[in-house]
Amino acid sequence: MKKSIVSIFIFTIALVFTNKAVAQKFEGLDKSPMDAAAYPSSYRVSDKLVKVVYSRPQLKGRKISKLAPNEKVWRTGANEAAEITFYKDVNFGGKDVKAGTYTLFTIPGDKEWTVILSTAKNVWGSYFYNETEDVARVAGKVSKSEKLVEAFSIAFDGEDNNANMYFGWGKTIVSIPVKG
Repeated sequence: MKKSIVSIFIFTIALVFTNKAVAQKFEGLDKSPMDAAAYPSSYRVSDKLVKVVYSRPQLKGRKISKLAPNEKVWRTGANEAAEITFYKDVNFGGKDVKAGTYTLFTIPGDKEWTVILSTAKNVWGSYFYNETEDVARVAGKVSKSEKLVEAFSIAFDGEDNNANMYFGWGKTIVSIPVKG
């Protein structure tokens, strides 16, 4: 009987401490959640041309120039720098680019944004951006939207293997052609 009580006591202590050891603490929602955009955008089409994974900062009453200053390298989103994957060799904004995954940086401007593909991987922000890692720099055409885009967004449209990639934020729309 004494042995049983000791065994139950040890089992109870072990159970209490084991439960605390494996308890998980989950953080709240990210204020700039990750998203992905692809072309073709339909989930039914598995033969993709391009996919971008990025985080979505929100304006919340601020100006774009405060979050992504003109003439300075920006990570194209929030948190980690955006990553773009080309599943085929493409012509990106007029420059030939091999299939692969690249980090996507931009330099905002009033009339055009410079869009940069870099070989850097797993990059937080643009703090360690290095121009020697550039694969291509292309000009993104800027236009204005009538509707305000609160959260930075990336979208694609097109036909066959010819697409346009769009960045939308505030009332700014930036477009870059992507041809497969």
